[in-house]
Amino acid sequence: MSSNHSSVLGGSFAFPGTSLAVNRIGYGAMQLAGPGVFGPPKDEAAALAVLRQAVEAGVNHLDTSEAYGPFVTNQIIKKALHPYAPGLVIVSKIGGKRGADKSWQRANSAAEMKEQVHSNLKNLGLEALDVVNYRHMTASQGPEEGSIAEQIGALADFKREGLIRHIGVSTVTARQIAEARSITEIVCVQNMYNVAYRADDPLIDDLAKSGIAYVPYFPLGGFSPLQSAALSAVAAELGSTPLQAALAWLLHRSANILLIPGTSSSAHLAENLAVGKLQLTPKMVATLDASAG
Repeated sequence: MSSNHSSVLGGSFAFPGTSLAVNRIGYGAMQLAGPGVFGPPKDEAAALAVLRQAVEAGVNHLDTSEAYGPFVTNQIIKKALHPYAPGLVIVSKIGGKRGADKSWQRANSAAEMKEQVHSNLKNLGLEALDVVNYRHMTASQGPEEGSIAEQIGALADFKREGLIRHIGVSTVTARQIAEARSITEIVCVQNMYNVAYRADDPLIDDLAKSGIAYVPYFPLGGFSPLQSAALSAVAAELGSTPLQAALAWLLHRSANILLIPGTSSSAHLAENLAVGKLQLTPKMVATLDASAG
């Protein structure tokens, strides 16, 4: 991607120990599936158009999963973008599956995860996956302690087999990250984090020292979008929306943070990509820092 894209899309980031470099504003594909991240989108043509618009604007980091749909978002990505542009990095996650009742279920035996890798490869039309995150599925949907050595060991095996190139982890604790790093190289961590939910503040700073990417999911609050007087005040000063201000704060927070906001709307996509041009003053940053829950 050209350097002018990189400067507009939050600058660029190189994953540690890899040849992969991405612009810091990427795209999360979850919202391309139907309601509840289940079934096909109500407007497939619009979904295809949003993906193409993102890549044309310089987005070269896509986040997806076989569990979205299930299979739907990967099939849409392939239909929209295959053959893929050089330098496009597609990151998927494994460790869970969807029930017929739309539930999210743990599926993290080595055999189940290998099946998920092959399914990703087939639906995306790839011979190897750039990065695969092991998503630690928990009852609370938040991180819970417990060994993930068996799962990370399986991913390391898939890497040796050439099915995946690099490994990340998702919904994990600092202890689990350390355990994973003792087994294989970890290039990214994907946890819930935003201006209001900041449990991972110390972890982000620690990962930054090793150059490991931190990719916040629900950067805008997820299913209940962020709202606060502080965000509204900063947005008014910036001439932006409150959600743009929240994304700009994340870009400012640390150079190892990569954004993957998702949308099925062309207009929202343009708003998300415009965040790289916003400049927060120290006073704005202090206002938003003070607003954390």
